[in-house]
Amino acid sequence: MADIWRGDAATQRDVNTWHGDAPHPHDAVAWLDGASPWQDDAGPAAGDTPEAVPQPQGGPMGAPLCLVRNEAGGRLVLSRRALEVLRGIGQPVVVVAIAGPYRTGKSFLMNRLAQRRTGFPLGHTVQPQTKGIWMWCLPHPYRPDTTLVLLDTEGLGDPYKGDSCNDAWIFTLALLLSSTLVFNSVGTIDQQALQHLGYRGVGAGTVVLVLSRWHRGDGAAAPRRVVTALTERVQVGAEDDSDTAAANFVRFFPGFIWAMRDFVLELSLDGQSITADEYLEHALRLQPGSSRVVQEQNELRHCLRDFFPERKCFVLPRPAEAEAMTRLEELDEGQLRPGFLRQADAFCRHIWDKAPVKALPGRQAVTGSMLASLAEKYVAAIASSGVLCLESTVTALAAAENTAAVAAAVAEYQQGMERELKLPTASQEALGDVHQRCEHRALALFMERAFTHNIHQYQEQLMHELEAAKEEFCRRNEAASAERCRAVLRELWQDVEQRLDRGEYAVLGGSRRFQERLRELMEEYDRRPGKGVKAAAVLEEFLREREVLARALCAADQQLSECERERVASEAVAAAAVAAAKEAEEAAEARLEEQRRSFEKHKQDLEERMQREQQAMLEEQQRIIAHKQKEQEALLKEGFKEEAEKLKEQIKKLEKEKEGIVQGSWIQNPLHLFSTVIGLWGLWRAVVPVVLRLLRLV
Repeated sequence: MADIWRGDAATQRDVNTWHGDAPHPHDAVAWLDGASPWQDDAGPAAGDTPEAVPQPQGGPMGAPLCLVRNEAGGRLVLSRRALEVLRGIGQPVVVVAIAGPYRTGKSFLMNRLAQRRTGFPLGHTVQPQTKGIWMWCLPHPYRPDTTLVLLDTEGLGDPYKGDSCNDAWIFTLALLLSSTLVFNSVGTIDQQALQHLGYRGVGAGTVVLVLSRWHRGDGAAAPRRVVTALTERVQVGAEDDSDTAAANFVRFFPGFIWAMRDFVLELSLDGQSITADEYLEHALRLQPGSSRVVQEQNELRHCLRDFFPERKCFVLPRPAEAEAMTRLEELDEGQLRPGFLRQADAFCRHIWDKAPVKALPGRQAVTGSMLASLAEKYVAAIASSGVLCLESTVTALAAAENTAAVAAAVAEYQQGMERELKLPTASQEALGDVHQRCEHRALALFMERAFTHNIHQYQEQLMHELEAAKEEFCRRNEAASAERCRAVLRELWQDVEQRLDRGEYAVLGGSRRFQERLRELMEEYDRRPGKGVKAAAVLEEFLREREVLARALCAADQQLSECERERVASEAVAAAAVAAAKEAEEAAEARLEEQRRSFEKHKQDLEERMQREQQAMLEEQQRIIAHKQKEQEALLKEGFKEEAEKLKEQIKKLEKEKEGIVQGSWIQNPLHLFSTVIGLWGLWRAVVPVVLRLLRLV
């Protein structure tokens, strides 16, 4: 790796701006979140300025922010400022969290992922530095339009804290919020490390063991009090049976990387060189035996294998000589050991290249704002001492995001119409063309942001709101057209009024001259551009208002016969009425055609979205099945036939679920609803013109 350290003076000033003179994170929180670091609703401190809050959309955060704070009594509180930062990120996020025992170098490794010398505080004493969960949002180094979110967690197993339950919840949050989880530990992956991981409540084993006991329904593998408490609070779905839950946990879990620090052994087995990944897999092999101790040991191995199908291992030697370990932030690249640099380079590049965007079941990409919502819902569930149900959380998030997607789509439509529409339009078709373009953009935005969960309901809501918005623009268009037409007629009528004032039509033959002038006025009116969709209707209204005048002139004209008087007085109004009725009919048909095209577009986009979702679900289901099959083969190879048979039953259920996805009945229901609605509109479209024609004849 080239010199990743951003150690220039400007960068160091940025970091100092956030950290001040004190490296302890609590000091930074006190400056960022108000006078008290523990009051989440505290206002800005007296010295705060708008620049105090980092804005990742405009550039990288100057330094990390506390996302989840540990209050007295183990209460977890989210930082308002950190949530504001996340809500400002509309891009997909790659979330990398690191967890593990305290004082094992987690923060140093995360700073290298951020390509910074300083950032997450390191410290050089036995006292832990990181408290709670700290967050750093940065532009992804390799992927445009993607944000890299780094989460550094409080060291687990701090003997001064004495609250293993709080440790487990910190780890659980890191697990559920991340797309890649790094477990950082020191030494080797041996039985002692696995026991420490599983029984001391200091790492992945605790949480995985917690989840395992819930889905397996037995208590043999959970001797610790903290595990017993947590098994009642973390679930996938409220109605999942044990086998279903075992498969469903995989949908929520991130990729897993074990970073083994200060590694000094040779990677070899039975005289053959092995890779770090093979070393991890060998350490996770189930052990023979039926004693309680062996069962507990195998339970942890089984959980790691079952819930983390994507596993990776890196072994990193000590970064520097012992006397230099207390000042790692000050060391240049040349002062770090080459072996560490090679492995740290491989670790960072693997994460930059391979770590996926955070996604929810169904491969719904998570944005920064969605990550903020997830964090809020998870922490609220923990604080309420209720059950942290993952599917319920995703369902609530989906409802909020779909509601926001509808609002954003409607806003996009309205802004586009305001920008492109020049009122009054020449015809209803002209307005319909602009409507169609704006609606397509709004629908594309909705489809991009919306969750598939109950998407047809929110799309139906979107259709209604877009139709209402379009009708409002139609009303405004008609009002603008009517105002323009009346202005034209007022201008043209001025000459007629002057002639009336002079008495030019109050003579023999005056009625004929009045009718001729009226026809000239109508012809000039027709030639005037920009009148819009109400031209005929306004003209009819205008002529009806002057029909009494025309009849009076006809009655005074002795040259006209009685029949001629009646005909001359009404023919202009009748002609205008026919034109107005035709205009109304054409406008109604144009609107109905717009609605038909709109519904067809909505149905087409929904069908395409559901088909993409079906394909994503099939791929996800096949990935889980392949993982289970691979695990079954490994169990058979290791001699655990009974475990392999249980896994075989899980695979059968997963295959059956896959068949249900292929049949796609869940797709047909919303599409059938759309087809029904479109059919009703098609019937209405056929009936309305007939009604209009009948009204015209009456």
